Formats: sequence, structure tokens, C-alpha cells
Amino acid sequence: MVKAAFFPTLTLSGSAGFASTALGSLLSAPSRFWQFGASLAQTLFDGGKRQATVEQAMASYDGTVASYRQTVLTAFQEVEDELASLRILSQERGQQDAAVASAQTALSRAEDRYKYGVDSYLNVITAQSTLLSNQRTATNIRLQQMTASVLLIKALGGGWEASRLANR
Repeated sequence: MVKAAFFPTLTLSGSAGFASTALGSLLSAPSRFWQFGASLAQTLFDGGKRQATVEQAMASYDGTVASYRQTVLTAFQEVEDELASLRILSQERGQQDAAVASAQTALSRAEDRYKYGVDSYLNVITAQSTLLSNQRTATNIRLQQMTASVLLIKALGGGWEASRLANR
């Protein structure tokens, strides 16, 4: 649209009517007239205004494209970050689940040793404390996985609204 200002302006017009002052001769053939015409206009010198307007429009377009490109790259980065986070947290969860199972086995053995009088109750308390610590860590990893899943959905452009959930 901005480049259209470089081309000449062509205007076509026409008119028809009556050219008589006397009422009696108003409807006679000689008093009728018609006219068609065209006019052509071209600006010869504008001091670079048109070129500056074109450059301004191109700069605005380039800025919009750069902004869009940055938005897309940011979205890809967020998706990649959350996918990597989910992958790492999945590995951590597997390792932590193994640690919880191991702590449960150690607690069971400590309780058996206490029942048979081999160890003091302090070993049972220590095993319980270790199991609790491992369970808390496992719960925190699950929370991080859920948070990363929600952030992944958000990064992919999805989401949900409470009002839409209530209607189902």
C-alpha cells in the first residue's frame, strides 16, 4: 500500500445535465449536455517523503517479524526445557523409589534385629528416619514432575480454566 504512492493517480469522472435558464427550452435536445473526462496527477518532488514512508513500513514489518521469531524461539525453548526437566525428574524418581524400597527393607531388618534382641531400638529409629527422609524426597520429586507437566502444557499453548472444569 505504501508503494502505491509512487505511481500516478488516474481519476475518471463524468457528468450529465441540462444547460438552459428558460423553463420552456429546458427539456429540448440542444439544452442537454454531457461530459466525460479523466485527470492524471503525479507528484514530481516530495523531498524523499514517499521513500521514507516505504522505509518506515519495511522497518515496522522487520520489527514485527523479529518479534514473532523471538516469540516462537522462546516457546520452543520453554517446551524443550520442560521436556528435559521431565526426563531428568523421571530418572530421579526411579532412583528415589529404589532408595525408598531399600530404606523400607532396612527398616524391616532393623525391626527384626530389635525383636530378637540383637540391636537396640536406636537402629530402628535411625532406619525410620532414613525412610521418612527418602519418602519426603520422593514426594518432592513427584511434585516437581507435576509442576513440569503443567508448565509443558502451558508452553505448548494449552491450558485450562476453572470455569470450564466445573461444567464437565
